[in-house]
Amino acid sequence: MGPNIVRIDLPALVHNLGQIRDLVGLGRKIMGVVKADAYGHGLLPVSRTLEKSGVDSLGVAFLHEGLKLRAEGIGAPIVILCGIRTREECRAAVEKGLTPVLFDLSVAQTLAEESARADKQTPIHLKVDTGMGRLGISSEELGSFIERVKTFKNLRLEALISHLSSADKRVSAFTKTQARAFQEMVETGAAQEPCLCLNNLANSAGIMGHPETFFDMVRPGIMLYGGRPSPELISPVPLRPVMHFKGQVLQTRTLPANTPVSYGRIYYTRCPQRIAVLSAGYGDGLARSMSNLGYVLIRGRKTPIIGTICMNLTICDITGCGDVTPGDEAVFLGTQGTETIEGDDIARWAGTVSYEVFCSIGQRNKREYVT
Repeated sequence: MGPNIVRIDLPALVHNLGQIRDLVGLGRKIMGVVKADAYGHGLLPVSRTLEKSGVDSLGVAFLHEGLKLRAEGIGAPIVILCGIRTREECRAAVEKGLTPVLFDLSVAQTLAEESARADKQTPIHLKVDTGMGRLGISSEELGSFIERVKTFKNLRLEALISHLSSADKRVSAFTKTQARAFQEMVETGAAQEPCLCLNNLANSAGIMGHPETFFDMVRPGIMLYGGRPSPELISPVPLRPVMHFKGQVLQTRTLPANTPVSYGRIYYTRCPQRIAVLSAGYGDGLARSMSNLGYVLIRGRKTPIIGTICMNLTICDITGCGDVTPGDEAVFLGTQGTETIEGDDIARWAGTVSYEVFCSIGQRNKREYVT
């Protein structure tokens, strides 16, 4: 077994789901977003936990994720957020009872044909563009699109779905514009199809700061995992971090003054300094851009990363940290003593977002689960 471990706290996940449910109200449904291996937390363990905790549906990016969940016995509704493309994918979605998001009439027709062939009704969501400028149907196209979909008797239109582009800003006039646009499109859709009852717009950023985006269902992603969509958004409910990442001290040394440290010599010791060489690097999901910027927890203290982060090693300055020895725990993400390093801290040092931090760390290391 290697020296690095990612610990996934499933009770924290359940806590966060409960906090979201309290925030949005019991009458509103929740789609737990588990795409990208549940943001690095593990597709199957996270999905099983959410299903047992009463989540209303699960959101994946692509068909293969939904098929994996069905193969492992997940029975909750599964929405394919990025849609499907081919007849083979349509057939598999019908067979496994998945809910594709549609934005292309030719795919809708193929899906209807495969549904009729299997003598099934397939639930669908329509992706509408309210300002993201990505996948979707425009407001001008929506009416005729729905009219065409209604001719496919084996498709059951459940919802319109759209995505917020700027809700990670605490104050966002554009988010209000998107919410109004979505409301108008929902009204257009409801006039043609009264059974639209799962309309959803709010992602985690919308849930945290923009209640006008809630509609019938919300789609928490990063919020489920205890993260924030951006550092400026503060959750109105207490969330717990789900992912923790720790490694070990491999060696300690005292380097003389003016000694270069690691690749490129971007750091020189200013005086005799005590250093620790740690067991994880960019190959283990730590961003190389944190070199000379980030921190690690050792002996309950934040110790600065010095020099360039290597593929499997990181060096930090432990001068004044006491008797640090090989085998001591080094926390890259999580809590040690009274100090904590959050995903947003790493994202700030690395010039990225906490989503990427979780995906990178979670998918590159052995995971253990706290249940």
